[in-house]
Amino acid sequence: MDTAATAPPGTGAEGATAVFGGRTRLLARAGVLRRPKADPYWLALALFAAFTALSVCRYRRMATMSWDLGIFEQAIRAYAHFQAPIADLKGPGANILGDHFSPITALLGPVYRLFPGPVTLLVAQAALFAVSAVPVTRVAARLLGRGRGLAIGIAYGVSWGIQRAVDFDFHEICFAVPLIAFSLEAVIRGRWYPALLWAAPLVFVKEDMGATVAAIGAVVWIRARRDPERGPRAVPLAVALMGFGIAVSALALGVVIPGFNGAGSYDYWDKVGSGGEQTGTIPFGTALRTLLWILLPTTGLLALRSPLLLAAVPTLGWRFLSHDDHYWGTDWHYSAVLMPVVLLALVDALDRVRDTHRPWLASYARQLPSAVCGAALALSSSMPLYGLTQGATYDKSPQTRAVERLLDRIPDGATVEANVGPISRLTSRCRVLWVGATQDIRPDYIALQEPPERTERQVIEYAGQLHPGSSYTPVGSTSGYFVLKRG
Repeated sequence: MDTAATAPPGTGAEGATAVFGGRTRLLARAGVLRRPKADPYWLALALFAAFTALSVCRYRRMATMSWDLGIFEQAIRAYAHFQAPIADLKGPGANILGDHFSPITALLGPVYRLFPGPVTLLVAQAALFAVSAVPVTRVAARLLGRGRGLAIGIAYGVSWGIQRAVDFDFHEICFAVPLIAFSLEAVIRGRWYPALLWAAPLVFVKEDMGATVAAIGAVVWIRARRDPERGPRAVPLAVALMGFGIAVSALALGVVIPGFNGAGSYDYWDKVGSGGEQTGTIPFGTALRTLLWILLPTTGLLALRSPLLLAAVPTLGWRFLSHDDHYWGTDWHYSAVLMPVVLLALVDALDRVRDTHRPWLASYARQLPSAVCGAALALSSSMPLYGLTQGATYDKSPQTRAVERLLDRIPDGATVEANVGPISRLTSRCRVLWVGATQDIRPDYIALQEPPERTERQVIEYAGQLHPGSSYTPVGSTSGYFVLKRG
């Protein structure tokens, strides 16, 4: 029988790339569905170039926003030399595994050994985020056709959640994003074993990712039960994955992290539930606004029709249960892991509504890929990537050069107490401690970025308060940066 001739309307030529469910799976096996072009890979390459430029240019301008880049560099630098991942910025001698369970970052050790420095972490993160666009674009092109697939790939690549994460220096979630994307692509295509295998390593990204692994296992369980051919073998494995995710998270939270933590506990319990100091209770309007940002410009709310959206529930759950208001909004890197979930849920939902008998829904679905792509590009005018269109992004000011020369006066191997500004310029060659958290260590140098109104005398007095009985003399100051040396 000629499967192309008997295909339903909308599944020949262009439309034959449309679906991977039900009767149209036969078309895929018969070779009627076309493989996507090289678009996913060209898009990933373009995104890698853009993300790298954004991150490296920000580093060159000394526009680092937090201490995270320094913390991760300390840990990965230790991994690169086959040492325990000590991050002195979290406290002298603090093992990073006592803060978060993220052993997957050790994979960057060999790369860092070859190319030591914080830029290596930024480039690696850019590559991981860019690679995650491949499965999103690829499966969208297979299901919806080349044009719509590319539109969704672009919408994902420049989505606000990914851009915010790229703009936030380095974080371990850059490993989670491609793993989730490849796993859910396999779910959509009914490739149950790869879906499970891509999801399993998420437990080594961060201690909360075990819940996401369990959620992906639940999605596979739901979908595999409807596959009479391969489903019966995949269902028990999906249940096992759910148990695996929960067990590893429990082990990390209850045993591993407390074991490496000097206090014998998990420091972040006080940010959830009723314990610890509360910064507030999440306002309903804030939660609703965040949910709308996650679902409306990225999917037009159509993702709500896909069970893949279950994979977003654990991340949203811990964020909204937290008392820390940084988790509630749309800033920082916290929404990056949700972007592959919602965009792939959109792809799945578009497939699922193809045979709808509601004309308005069919029309809405046809226009949605171009709409979400347009929305993502329009929002980018107020997002970090817009900076690549501005000449100032690529310039290193004379003030920045002067600060670099000042910090270069600190010798390699010195012990330095610092705050955010100088950290990332020192962690590759010095032992860096967080200001005010050196315990009994009296650092060789103090390097601080202070407000413009702060004077050198005030900084010297502050050093005396930090280390009574020690004398610190100025090495130099420029553009709000001060370097003091222990006399």
